[in-house]
Amino acid sequence: MQRRAFLLLFAGAASLGALGPSQRASAEPSAADLKRLTIDEVSAKIHAPKTFIFDNNSKESWAAGHVPTAKWLDDESVTAAALGPDKKATLIFYCHDEG
Repeated sequence: MQRRAFLLLFAGAASLGALGPSQRASAEPSAADLKRLTIDEVSAKIHAPKTFIFDNNSKESWAAGHVPTAKWLDDESVTAAALGPDKKATLIFYCHDEG
């Protein structure tokens, strides 16, 4: 299996907890809100409640094989609706390093 870099985005209280109510609506996650995960850490979270995994590779790559439960996400046309309505959910995004 290829090594993949994983990023974890805490969308919700974890990343916005320090912001006041008027700032929360327009706040965007910063680099400080992201965390690299190991393969083992992602594996442990695959079936966790309110955790969603997104594959940012090409659709062909996703079709050939992906992390269990991962949904393919087109990074060119992603919308907030594609990420789900739960603002407190844990979102994990990954792609393989082609460099």
